[in-house]
Amino acid sequence: MHGLINRSLQCFVRDTYGAETWRKVADCAQLVFEDFEPVLTYDDEITDHVIAAASAILNKPRQHMLEDVGTYLASNPSVEAVRRLLRFSGTTFYEFLIALEDIKDRARLALPDLELPTLELYQEDATTFMLSVRWVQSDIGHVVMGILRTMADDYGALVILEHEGLQDGAEQIRISLLDSEFSEGRDFRLAEFAA
Repeated sequence: MHGLINRSLQCFVRDTYGAETWRKVADCAQLVFEDFEPVLTYDDEITDHVIAAASAILNKPRQHMLEDVGTYLASNPSVEAVRRLLRFSGTTFYEFLIALEDIKDRARLALPDLELPTLELYQEDATTFMLSVRWVQSDIGHVVMGILRTMADDYGALVILEHEGLQDGAEQIRISLLDSEFSEGRDFRLAEFAA
């Protein structure tokens, strides 16, 4: 697993629950180091241990904790680059959904060795979509649900998300776009200009 993925888990725990909680998670996961290096690659089993340890220490079901990780990735100011990558997909939540399959390739422009989940979007009708999420890490669909929920709020869209489990080895997420202009979204500019 790319170190940036593991570092994101570490930052989520540390930024949300504090450095002491991260130390407890690292101890519980039996890490021989305290900090993940974003440029290194780690065995996938280490990631599994960290997720299990964080779930136990935080006393949260794995899926709920992973959805919180997705929310963190799309909303926390310390990882604003992720939000910028996501918002670059379009000016509306609908455009964002249509461009989901391209996020993996855009991320590789910056980090060629970063492996992200494969996303395939199927539009069932004008307001209903099915997102297929495939990756080496189980339950990644819950991280994606946290990201989708946060991005819907970011765009001001009213959305219902349902995790429908595995089908043919991929997690399935049903997305119902009830109102694309439900509320005013968060401010976003493609470029930040110095004053």
